[in-house]
Amino acid sequence: MRIALAQIRSGTDPAANLDLVAQYTRDAAEAGARLVLFPEATMCRFGVPLAPVAEPLDGRWADGVRAAAQRSGITVVAGMFCPSGDGRVTNTLIASGPDVDAHYDKIHLYDAFGFAESKTVAPGHQPVVISVDDVAVGVTLCYDVRFPELYLDLADRGAQLITVHASWGTGPGKLDQWTLLARARAIDTTGVVAAVDQAYPGDEIAALGPTGVGGSLVASAAGEILQAAGQEPQLVVTDVDLDAAARIRETIAVLRNRTQFAKAQSTA
Repeated sequence: MRIALAQIRSGTDPAANLDLVAQYTRDAAEAGARLVLFPEATMCRFGVPLAPVAEPLDGRWADGVRAAAQRSGITVVAGMFCPSGDGRVTNTLIASGPDVDAHYDKIHLYDAFGFAESKTVAPGHQPVVISVDDVAVGVTLCYDVRFPELYLDLADRGAQLITVHASWGTGPGKLDQWTLLARARAIDTTGVVAAVDQAYPGDEIAALGPTGVGGSLVASAAGEILQAAGQEPQLVVTDVDLDAAARIRETIAVLRNRTQFAKAQSTA
């Protein structure tokens, strides 16, 4: 399966960011990708009020993502913000493609490193797996990557590939943590992890909040880095060998062993 990671640099104009979605989706399709992944906050970068830009899932911005997917004939997953009904927004992934029309609301909110996402963002509650060309794909957002239980849940639901869509915060060691965590979740689940981040926006914007460090990557089911980006905007295109991943899942039997251990514990 060929996938693409669109490491873009979102601005504060949703229409301009939608143009980036259309451009990168077209480029991904021309490169033969069947799935193109965009970062968290593709609709609008962090560091500005989000409620004024939030739109419902049947609004103009989401429909623009659907139109880009339809024109190119591939599945698109991109980060947006929707009204939550309590004055906050949801941090949402929209997934649209030939056989997909789904969304995921971020479960684990980034109340860490001096940032309080929960003040303006309402949490989601339901893990989501979509199907792309009969491949089960779990979708997650940024801070989710620090919570292995979610990834194990997605693997239990059949996910062969799990995506991480981030706008990662800067700071000492943060890029290394991003890379390490993506690889760790691949090892945990013995599945492929595709992690796409915002490109680094420069020091001035980075000081406003979690606005990206770059470093998008694809990790094999054994935790090896198959391909990675630098700091700048880039379309990363890679072929994922899901048969090889399935063999690793069978050989390194942690998911099966985990289930067996849980059954043993429940009957002890």
